[in-house]
Amino acid sequence: MSYDLFGNPDPQPARPVGSLGDARVDGAPLPVRMRPRTLEEIVGQQHLLAPGAPLRRLVSGQPMSVFLWGPPGVGKTTLASIVSRASGARFVEISAVTAGVKELRTELDKARRELERGTSTVLFIDEVHRFSKTQQDVLLPAVENRIVTLIAATTENPSFSVISPLLSRSLLLRLKPLTERDIGALIDRAVLDERGLGGAVGLTDAARSDLVRMAQGDARRALTFLEEAAAGAVALELAEVTPEVLSQAVDRATVRYDRQGDQHYDIISAFIKSIRGSDVDASLHYLARMLEAGEDPRFIARRLMISASEDIGMAASGVLQTCVAAAQAVQLLGMPEARLTLAHATVAAASAPKSNAAYLAMDAAIADVRAGKGGDVPSHLRDAHYAGAETLGHGKGYRYPHDHPHGLVAQDYLPADLRGARYYKPTDHGAEAAVGERLAWAAKQVSGGPPSARVAPNQS
Repeated sequence: MSYDLFGNPDPQPARPVGSLGDARVDGAPLPVRMRPRTLEEIVGQQHLLAPGAPLRRLVSGQPMSVFLWGPPGVGKTTLASIVSRASGARFVEISAVTAGVKELRTELDKARRELERGTSTVLFIDEVHRFSKTQQDVLLPAVENRIVTLIAATTENPSFSVISPLLSRSLLLRLKPLTERDIGALIDRAVLDERGLGGAVGLTDAARSDLVRMAQGDARRALTFLEEAAAGAVALELAEVTPEVLSQAVDRATVRYDRQGDQHYDIISAFIKSIRGSDVDASLHYLARMLEAGEDPRFIARRLMISASEDIGMAASGVLQTCVAAAQAVQLLGMPEARLTLAHATVAAASAPKSNAAYLAMDAAIADVRAGKGGDVPSHLRDAHYAGAETLGHGKGYRYPHDHPHGLVAQDYLPADLRGARYYKPTDHGAEAAVGERLAWAAKQVSGGPPSARVAPNQS
């Protein structure tokens, strides 16, 4: 006997139902058995569940297509399951991992025929970010003409992976990570609920706290860990899950990180901003998250080299050398040893004094060039090494700095229309303070400043 989506006997041949399979089948995982059946059972996402909010209108049967964007384990599939129960529409689930264009066209053709008979179709696509542009183009007319009500789940920012015409015809609902309070409430419900452990095994306060922490805002992970730990407690004939039992059941909390998606960009952004903010500990935290998730250490090394020039610059110019050396060491060492080199460079960059003066100077100079400023190179600076250059006046009047005291001499270097332009404005941070003093002193030499200024500043 096969069953339909809701656990009732299905006279039709069995068909795959994906992640929304029958939760009552013996042996169904705890996360499936505990999946909320109504909006009221959902933990978290209260910003999407207010009266009149799109999710409530969708559940009430109002046709609309939505993208559910959020990290794993926050309720995307659950919301699709609730819509399928409440709307009374024909429900079809497709996984973008396994479905091709042919399968998608087949389902859309079925939906079109059912609509002609008066039956609407809700099409749930899991991991929609894995659909190619061709597959999304095939889907677009069906969404535009409401042949199907699309519910698409994605862990990645749809702006990076979904074609804009499809996005513009749908609502984008962002689901937030679950809080520790949300996860705690979910665990407590699963321990007592008959669909869950039914009170057969409890949790010590310490184990509950550890489990909440290890879940990292992921409901599916929390329930999976709970189920494994409860099985371990039963095997040991214990009435409660202890921290020791939990640690044996779960070797390590996996890191939620997508190298190709939003987490990739968010965590590297947090890493660089922590370095810029001189928070060494936060910088090391994000470095550890990236390395534990399998991020390419060469990518991290490249970003460190960029930060060394963009955020540190002349305030501690030696940091760039450290970061370049780290990048070379990463190539030679590989992981896991390269983590030490990256940590070395990260600490050096985060603890160094900061200056973006060189970065701002470059941007300002580029802005003038793009605006069309910068006329002819002054004739005394032009190349005069080839025959005939002298007759063109190239090099005429050039004053060789090494023939003058301190290697300085007054002459124009910028084109005439940029004379007096100042791009580089050194800060007083770290070693750049001495650079500023040196430049100020040099300016006085070439402008004929007071004799007292004609002593070179200490460059040690």
